[in-house]
Amino acid sequence: MSAATRRLTTAQALVRFLAAQYTERDGVRHRLITGTWGIFGHGNVAGLGQALVEYGDVMPYHQGRSEQAMVHAAVGHARQLNRLSAQAVTTSIGPGATNLVTGAALATVSRLPVLLLPGDYFASHAADPLLQQLEHPVEADVSVNDALRPVSRYFDRVTRPEALLASALKAVRVLADPAETGAVTLALPQDVQAQAYDWPEEFFADRVWRVRRPAPDPVELTEAVRAVRSAERPLIVAGGGVHHSEAEQALRALVDATGIPVASTQAGKGALRHDHPADLGGIGHTGTAVGDALARTADLVIGVGTRYTDFTTASGTLFQHPDVRFLNLNITAFDAHKLAARTLVCDARSGLAALTGALSGHRVDAAYETEYRTGKARWDEAVEGAFHAGDDSAVPTQTQVLGALDAVVGDEDVVINAAGSLPGDLHKLWRARSPRQYHLEYGYSCMGYEIPAALGVQQAAPGTPVWALVGDGTYLMNPTEIVTAVQENLPVKLVLVQNHGYASIGGLSETVGAERFGTDYRHRVADGSFTGTPLPVDLAANAASLGMDVLRAKTVRELREALTTARAATRPTCVYVETAPAPTDPPAQAWWDVPVAEVSARKAATRARTEYERSLAERRHHL
Repeated sequence: MSAATRRLTTAQALVRFLAAQYTERDGVRHRLITGTWGIFGHGNVAGLGQALVEYGDVMPYHQGRSEQAMVHAAVGHARQLNRLSAQAVTTSIGPGATNLVTGAALATVSRLPVLLLPGDYFASHAADPLLQQLEHPVEADVSVNDALRPVSRYFDRVTRPEALLASALKAVRVLADPAETGAVTLALPQDVQAQAYDWPEEFFADRVWRVRRPAPDPVELTEAVRAVRSAERPLIVAGGGVHHSEAEQALRALVDATGIPVASTQAGKGALRHDHPADLGGIGHTGTAVGDALARTADLVIGVGTRYTDFTTASGTLFQHPDVRFLNLNITAFDAHKLAARTLVCDARSGLAALTGALSGHRVDAAYETEYRTGKARWDEAVEGAFHAGDDSAVPTQTQVLGALDAVVGDEDVVINAAGSLPGDLHKLWRARSPRQYHLEYGYSCMGYEIPAALGVQQAAPGTPVWALVGDGTYLMNPTEIVTAVQENLPVKLVLVQNHGYASIGGLSETVGAERFGTDYRHRVADGSFTGTPLPVDLAANAASLGMDVLRAKTVRELREALTTARAATRPTCVYVETAPAPTDPPAQAWWDVPVAEVSARKAATRARTEYERSLAERRHHL
């Protein structure tokens, strides 16, 4: 071997390469791949498994229990670190690989980086078919990993060792690019993983991927300033891009200078602290009364780092001003052009700073400021009343659970949720105190995200109290990473809310004429109907059996005490609470389009269809 090469297997070379990759933004360097999650089986145990043993000094390894959960953990980690660092996930061939698809979709939908390294069939076809191989009758190069193509931002099957040289660089470029990032897949045939090659030494040299902050185009900036100056009722919609760019201070500077109010998507909540006079809270179907009222009358909507999902736009019914126009600041042109908007294709921090400078001396009318501040004060009173309604000795409602947690957490705590009825309550009611406190994964809203994501966040922020909020439906989807939390001594806090069913979908089912069918966890009787008796399931005992310390709370007072104890705990700790069934949170402030049966013999469905058609008539196409 010459001095300029190093003989390693493909798997060993990949691990060494990944350990030498860095991002840099604003002069601060970050390791790109901070560790690798893995579950081993045939297809990766002898290749990447051996390489991770060989180079454990430079590549930390984390043992998962579910392939999907490992991706969720990696995504939570990347989000906490503003996409400047990521993690890799390796699995076996077959079921291990296909279990990655849901997590990969979540990462790509939410523009969050994760590197997937599934095993694959023999590139040589020496063993064909092998265990768990998908045999296609006319396409011999197809494997189950091809299911990852549509949910990956970059995909390659590395069929020769030397092919890794180009493919690894392309994969890392996508991971580090804020305009392109998402799930990246390198499918690795198991024979290729074990093959040796003389690798150029420069392949393993430290490599820095600079995360640019592109400035806005001068012409676009001029047009944007003209639009803002001519607007009477401008409204900023802050999305996740504000956080990813670390643009919170730039947003506040613009708001302080101009008085333009801010409503936030699920991903953008916390872009302004909740007690800032211009922070209106959430927007859209699960938004606040004040946020949605201003959205309906806004003549200019300024989207910053948002994808404008149907929850944000209330399925096209929210922005009702007859002359409403949109101005979108986004690092991705694809998102900037939505709703026929004027565009500022640039980094959020750079764009906001440029807008602030160019708008010098401009401020919204004082009457407009008074209007939204008055609306904000009314909503704050409603939140306070919802959090503290009732008796401390009573069984808490879900809203009171959030009120108790609000009273216990500090500014630095991170609260994680993704699915069920909690996202709506949190978006409307939670009072975010710092940019990273509110961690809602609502791009894909995947049940089972919360617990593994809490592990990834805890790894990214050691010493920070990290809370995973889950209902019983979500818990039953994916509790397995509790074992990983115990194994790695990650002191995550789990708030497990027992309401005996799919509360969110149950409520939706009732409104669309499906009569809550299939949404309760109840005993079934001979005629197929359900009794009112809950199933004798003890989820707290289950969490304890997986190694968690468990605190049971039956009243609001006990809940507050248990949460205080959990926050101080140095081990993984679960607070279990059974909630009162009656909802006490304010109702939805805007519509969401879920099509209702056009014909039915059941009265519930016909009533729902009448209401559906009334709401549908309010939809607009912004052109």
